[in-house]
Amino acid sequence: MKGLKTLLAASLTTLGLSVAALPVSAAEAPVHFADLNWESGSLITEVLRVIVEKGYDLPTDTLPGTTITLETALAKNDIQVIGEEWAGRSPVWVKAEAEGKVVGLGDTVKGATEGWWVPEYVVKGDPAKGIKPLAPELKSVKDLARYKDVFKDPESPGKGRFLNSPIGWTSEVVNKQKLKAYGLDDSYVNFRSGSGAALDAEIASSIRRGKPVLFYYWSPTPLMGRYKLIQLEEPPFDAEAWKTLTDADNPNPKPTRSLASKLSIGVSTPFQKEHPQIAQFFEKVEFPIEPLNKALATMSENHTAPREVAQVFLKEHPQVWKAWLTEDVAQKVEASLK
Repeated sequence: MKGLKTLLAASLTTLGLSVAALPVSAAEAPVHFADLNWESGSLITEVLRVIVEKGYDLPTDTLPGTTITLETALAKNDIQVIGEEWAGRSPVWVKAEAEGKVVGLGDTVKGATEGWWVPEYVVKGDPAKGIKPLAPELKSVKDLARYKDVFKDPESPGKGRFLNSPIGWTSEVVNKQKLKAYGLDDSYVNFRSGSGAALDAEIASSIRRGKPVLFYYWSPTPLMGRYKLIQLEEPPFDAEAWKTLTDADNPNPKPTRSLASKLSIGVSTPFQKEHPQIAQFFEKVEFPIEPLNKALATMSENHTAPREVAQVFLKEHPQVWKAWLTEDVAQKVEASLK
């Protein structure tokens, strides 16, 4: 064995190499990021990946899953980073955080929101397009029962249609429970398009045709800036009621608006301890809403890959991301973009 080691060392020397000269990343396991299936999540993930790869010399990859399965994987350190975590919303996250298995770092997008929306023309009409207001007194979720025929479900004509969030999201459970809590489960179909792209297509198709549509949505997203929308009022937030909405098995959910949104970067505790410099970087991440929405719109309208949009974002907004990084790391990232 000793002779084999000597021979290997001699061979490396002959090739002009040494073990010490091998790049650190060659021996590093990749940092597993969650492969998020909505636009802002996928873009933010790619921005973070570029910086981790180019600034910290660590390989990365992404692993797919639903919100709940990804949070479960994070708690087990099967993945290390969720680039856009709506922290504190799901029971899986709350439990893992309480047990010290995960942590939410930073406040990445201020002003994020979610709720139930309708196009403005449903309430106010649009004379330029010859659209009359079909629900002129619609202001709150309390008004929806009497307007179920406005949002008629083509497959269940006696009911309205509510477009729920993508399958597997915590908000899918919350919205289903809200329909019960608001007394709407007998008058509205809980319709799930499947993916975020399918939900977008359903909403956009209705709006292009000037048709009524009731849907769940969130920001930051390009769709929110593309159309004139009205968010329906919901009861004031109540922490105890919120618990009943996040519990899919609760038979008597209570009405409340959703927990105020805080977007963070979710990391596993082992990753935070192993890479404190990256954790410090994550703590400082903050995306200004205007350039983020612009980048999201470009990605959506041109069907551009998130990685490509992330690199353009980094090139065009160095003043944003350099504030997150130490000077030496920022220089490495900047050099990689040329």
